[in-house]
Amino acid sequence: MKRTSLALCGAVVGMVGLFGYRSVAPTLPSFAIVPSSSQSSTTTTSRGNTPTSTAPPTTVPTTTPTTHVPTTPTTPTTAPRTTTTVAPTTTTVAPSTTTRSATGASVNYYFGVLSVKVTVTGSKIVKVSIGSIDDGGNYRSQSIDQMSIPQLEQQALAAQGANIQGVSGASYTSAGFHQSLQSALTKLGL
Repeated sequence: MKRTSLALCGAVVGMVGLFGYRSVAPTLPSFAIVPSSSQSSTTTTSRGNTPTSTAPPTTVPTTTPTTHVPTTPTTPTTAPRTTTTVAPTTTTVAPSTTTRSATGASVNYYFGVLSVKVTVTGSKIVKVSIGSIDDGGNYRSQSIDQMSIPQLEQQALAAQGANIQGVSGASYTSAGFHQSLQSALTKLGL
Protein backbone atom coordinates (compact mmCIF):
# COMPACT_ATOMS: atom_id res chain seq x y z
CA MET A 1 0.00 0.00 0.00
CA LYS A 2 2.83 2.35 0.91
CA ARG A 3 4.70 1.61 -2.32
CA THR A 4 1.57 2.12 -4.37
CA SER A 5 0.90 5.53 -2.86
CA LEU A 6 4.56 6.55 -3.32
CA ALA A 7 4.52 5.41 -6.94
CA LEU A 8 1.27 7.27 -7.55
CA CYS A 9 2.63 10.46 -5.95
CA GLY A 10 5.82 10.16 -7.98
CA ALA A 11 3.86 9.75 -11.20
CA VAL A 12 1.71 12.79 -10.41
CA VAL A 13 4.76 14.93 -9.57
CA GLY A 14 6.49 13.75 -12.75
CA MET A 15 3.49 14.60 -14.90
CA VAL A 16 3.17 18.04 -13.30
CA GLY A 17 6.86 18.67 -13.94
CA LEU A 18 6.59 17.43 -17.51
CA PHE A 19 3.58 19.54 -18.37
CA GLY A 20 4.93 22.55 -16.50
CA TYR A 21 8.21 22.58 -18.45
CA ARG A 22 8.34 25.27 -21.09
CA SER A 23 11.08 25.26 -23.61
CA VAL A 24 12.18 28.74 -24.59
CA ALA A 25 14.58 29.05 -27.49
CA PRO A 26 17.20 31.76 -26.98
CA THR A 27 16.77 34.71 -29.26
CA LEU A 28 19.86 35.66 -31.18
CA PRO A 29 20.42 39.24 -32.22
CA SER A 30 20.65 39.76 -35.93
CA PHE A 31 23.77 41.41 -37.25
CA ALA A 32 24.43 43.12 -40.52
CA ILE A 33 27.85 43.42 -42.09
CA VAL A 34 28.77 46.98 -42.84
CA PRO A 35 31.40 47.15 -45.56
CA SER A 36 34.35 49.32 -44.81
CA SER A 37 36.15 51.27 -47.51
CA SER A 38 39.53 49.90 -48.44
CA GLN A 39 42.25 52.44 -48.55
CA SER A 40 45.47 52.11 -50.41
CA SER A 41 48.08 54.72 -50.25
CA THR A 42 50.64 55.61 -52.80
CA THR A 43 53.52 57.71 -51.73
CA THR A 44 56.21 59.28 -53.74
CA THR A 45 59.58 60.05 -52.45
CA SER A 46 61.39 63.20 -53.17
CA ARG A 47 64.46 61.33 -54.37
CA GLY A 48 63.02 59.90 -57.46
CA ASN A 49 60.05 59.53 -59.61
CA THR A 50 59.45 55.93 -58.60
CA PRO A 51 56.28 55.61 -56.65
CA THR A 52 56.35 53.26 -53.76
CA SER A 53 53.18 51.75 -52.67
CA THR A 54 52.47 50.34 -49.36
CA ALA A 55 50.30 47.31 -48.95
CA PRO A 56 46.69 48.11 -48.38
CA PRO A 57 45.71 47.86 -44.78
CA THR A 58 43.95 44.72 -43.79
CA THR A 59 40.29 45.37 -43.37
CA VAL A 60 38.32 43.60 -40.76
CA PRO A 61 34.59 43.57 -41.30
CA THR A 62 32.75 45.11 -38.44
CA THR A 63 29.32 44.12 -37.39
CA THR A 64 26.75 46.34 -35.85
CA PRO A 65 23.50 45.12 -34.33
CA THR A 66 20.40 46.04 -36.21
CA THR A 67 17.03 46.56 -34.68
CA HIS A 68 13.75 45.66 -36.23
CA VAL A 69 11.58 48.67 -36.84
CA PRO A 70 7.97 47.75 -37.55
CA THR A 71 6.55 49.33 -40.62
CA THR A 72 2.99 50.39 -40.95
CA PRO A 73 1.22 48.85 -43.87
CA THR A 74 0.02 51.23 -46.47
CA THR A 75 -3.48 50.92 -47.71
CA PRO A 76 -4.07 51.48 -51.35
CA THR A 77 -6.40 54.28 -52.12
CA THR A 78 -9.58 53.11 -53.72
CA ALA A 79 -12.69 54.76 -54.86
CA PRO A 80 -15.31 55.19 -52.14
CA ARG A 81 -17.65 52.26 -51.80
CA THR A 82 -21.31 52.56 -52.54
CA THR A 83 -23.64 50.72 -50.22
CA THR A 84 -27.21 49.83 -50.88
CA THR A 85 -29.57 49.02 -48.06
CA VAL A 86 -32.24 46.43 -48.74
CA ALA A 87 -35.24 46.25 -46.47
CA PRO A 88 -35.21 42.95 -44.55
CA THR A 89 -37.92 40.49 -45.35
CA THR A 90 -39.45 38.43 -42.60
CA THR A 91 -41.00 35.06 -43.08
CA THR A 92 -43.22 33.68 -40.39
CA VAL A 93 -43.18 29.94 -40.12
CA ALA A 94 -46.08 28.42 -38.31
CA PRO A 95 -44.95 26.10 -35.53
CA SER A 96 -45.36 22.46 -36.32
CA THR A 97 -48.39 21.24 -34.40
CA THR A 98 -48.36 17.76 -35.80
CA THR A 99 -48.89 15.29 -33.02
CA ARG A 100 -47.37 11.88 -33.58
CA SER A 101 -47.15 8.77 -31.42
CA ALA A 102 -45.03 5.64 -31.52
CA THR A 103 -44.82 2.57 -29.35
CA GLY A 104 -41.37 1.17 -28.68
CA ALA A 105 -40.35 -2.46 -28.98
CA SER A 106 -41.63 -4.90 -26.38
CA VAL A 107 -38.73 -5.55 -24.01
CA ASN A 108 -38.35 -8.53 -21.67
CA TYR A 109 -37.17 -6.93 -18.42
CA TYR A 110 -36.66 -10.15 -16.42
CA PHE A 111 -39.93 -9.92 -14.48
CA GLY A 112 -42.13 -9.45 -17.55
CA VAL A 113 -42.50 -7.65 -20.87
CA LEU A 114 -43.22 -3.95 -21.34
CA SER A 115 -43.37 -1.36 -24.11
CA VAL A 116 -43.36 2.43 -23.90
CA LYS A 117 -45.59 4.78 -25.93
CA VAL A 118 -44.29 8.27 -26.70
CA THR A 119 -46.36 11.19 -28.03
CA VAL A 120 -44.63 14.22 -29.55
CA THR A 121 -45.79 17.54 -30.92
CA GLY A 122 -43.25 18.78 -33.43
CA SER A 123 -40.03 17.64 -31.78
CA LYS A 124 -41.18 18.08 -28.17
CA ILE A 125 -42.16 15.07 -26.09
CA VAL A 126 -45.56 15.79 -24.58
CA LYS A 127 -46.52 12.40 -23.16
CA VAL A 128 -44.76 9.19 -22.14
CA SER A 129 -46.84 6.21 -21.02
CA ILE A 130 -46.80 2.44 -20.94
CA GLY A 131 -47.99 0.92 -24.23
CA SER A 132 -48.32 -2.56 -22.79
CA ILE A 133 -47.10 -4.44 -19.74
CA ASP A 134 -47.27 -8.07 -18.70
CA ASP A 135 -45.63 -8.80 -15.37
CA GLY A 136 -47.05 -12.31 -15.01
CA GLY A 137 -49.29 -11.43 -12.08
CA ASN A 138 -46.39 -11.42 -9.61
CA TYR A 139 -47.42 -9.20 -6.68
CA ARG A 140 -43.87 -7.98 -5.94
CA SER A 141 -43.25 -7.10 -9.61
CA GLN A 142 -46.61 -5.29 -9.81
CA SER A 143 -45.84 -3.17 -6.74
CA ILE A 144 -42.37 -2.25 -8.06
CA ASP A 145 -43.84 -1.31 -11.45
CA GLN A 146 -46.59 0.80 -9.86
CA MET A 147 -43.97 2.70 -7.87
CA SER A 148 -41.27 3.10 -10.54
CA ILE A 149 -43.10 3.61 -13.86
CA PRO A 150 -44.61 7.04 -13.00
CA GLN A 151 -41.15 8.24 -11.96
CA LEU A 152 -39.59 6.94 -15.20
CA GLU A 153 -42.29 8.66 -17.26
CA GLN A 154 -41.57 11.98 -15.50
CA GLN A 155 -37.82 11.57 -16.03
CA ALA A 156 -38.33 11.01 -19.77
CA LEU A 157 -40.54 14.12 -20.03
CA ALA A 158 -38.03 16.22 -18.10
CA ALA A 159 -35.07 14.95 -20.16
CA GLN A 160 -36.97 15.27 -23.47
CA GLY A 161 -35.24 12.08 -24.53
CA ALA A 162 -33.96 8.72 -23.36
CA ASN A 163 -31.30 10.15 -21.02
CA ILE A 164 -33.04 9.05 -17.82
CA GLN A 165 -31.57 8.16 -14.42
CA GLY A 166 -33.70 5.17 -13.58
CA VAL A 167 -35.26 4.31 -10.23
CA SER A 168 -33.36 2.77 -7.33
CA GLY A 169 -34.72 -0.64 -6.44
CA ALA A 170 -36.27 -1.08 -9.89
CA SER A 171 -33.17 -1.74 -11.97
CA TYR A 172 -34.75 -4.27 -14.33
CA THR A 173 -37.87 -2.18 -14.88
CA SER A 174 -35.72 0.93 -15.47
CA ALA A 175 -33.52 -0.87 -18.01
CA GLY A 176 -36.51 -2.28 -19.90
CA PHE A 177 -38.27 1.10 -19.87
CA HIS A 178 -35.12 2.80 -21.21
CA GLN A 179 -34.73 0.30 -24.08
CA SER A 180 -38.35 0.58 -25.17
CA LEU A 181 -38.28 4.39 -24.82
CA GLN A 182 -35.19 4.60 -27.03
CA SER A 183 -36.92 2.36 -29.60
CA ALA A 184 -39.99 4.62 -29.67
CA LEU A 185 -37.87 7.76 -30.05
CA THR A 186 -35.96 6.17 -32.92
CA LYS A 187 -39.25 5.38 -34.68
CA LEU A 188 -40.24 9.05 -34.28
CA GLY A 189 -36.89 10.23 -35.65
CA LEU A 190 -35.75 11.86 -32.41
